[in-house]
Amino acid sequence: MMAAMRPARRFAATVLLGSFFLALAAFIYVRIKGIPAGTAVPLAAAFLVEFPFYLLPGFMPAKLRRPPLLAASCILPYLIYSVPTGQFSPIGFVLLTAIALTLAFWFAVLPKHPVVDLLFIAFAASIYISKVFEIIFTSPVPKLQLSVLGHAMLIRTCAIAILAIRGPRPGETLDYRFLPTARECLVGLKWFVALVPACALALYATRLGIAPHPPKNAWLVVPEFFGIFWFVALSEEFVFRGLLQQWFEKWTHSPAAGLVIGFVLFGAAHLGFDRIFPNWSFAIVAAVFGLFCGLAWRQSRTIQSAMVTHALGATLYRVFFQ
Repeated sequence: MMAAMRPARRFAATVLLGSFFLALAAFIYVRIKGIPAGTAVPLAAAFLVEFPFYLLPGFMPAKLRRPPLLAASCILPYLIYSVPTGQFSPIGFVLLTAIALTLAFWFAVLPKHPVVDLLFIAFAASIYISKVFEIIFTSPVPKLQLSVLGHAMLIRTCAIAILAIRGPRPGETLDYRFLPTARECLVGLKWFVALVPACALALYATRLGIAPHPPKNAWLVVPEFFGIFWFVALSEEFVFRGLLQQWFEKWTHSPAAGLVIGFVLFGAAHLGFDRIFPNWSFAIVAAVFGLFCGLAWRQSRTIQSAMVTHALGATLYRVFFQ
């Protein structure tokens, strides 16, 4: 039914349905934690405002094609929660504004060139690795990490900049969707089955000392999967498979080279895992993990198959191993 709707109607229906569940989750969380209404309302409002922007790349990225609008959308959720709760910081505001303007105007100002594309990904990665959002998005509630607002902003801003401002180059496929087709699910499941023994062997070979255990909260497995699928897997597979693997495959004229470079970079991106640097053991496991996600992308030529492989593998690790 959703697929039969026009993009604008699908977007509106998804925003309404998702906002309902987000508001419900916020209400339950506030009641459990006993957060005052004066603090809870601005926090919930910031997430509810960010949510439609996060969905836009998958439906109508051209709506924020203009760099000034895109930059303003990055700053709005921060102002909505930080000013009423007393968390507003001039330094944080300047940092966020600089990040937003750079991401929004990158492809509008710089020439079309592969180096420009790679530097954009490197800049976005440096923002994430630096953990600057933990400095900007400070929380009025202890143990409530609001840096996720910054991460959501980073993901959708990069996606919109690439999809709508940069646009696809000749022979390039940029496919950013939240739901896989039946075939993409089967392809992703196939490579997940192949991934499990390979990653188990990599875990043993690297001597990480990780042993399986029963899930502490089995009822959280399903929401854990979809959270990973729509947040972690979507962003990482878009970058590493939908962009980097595809670019290097095209530039080297070799699918094998694109696959190898893609999973090597994916492993390198996890060198700082668990706040240990360099975490070579986990980077090797992540590279093996990335290999099978790359194979899923290469078979279907869409990131959605890789997202299925990624989300299933990451959920298995987080629920039964981490």
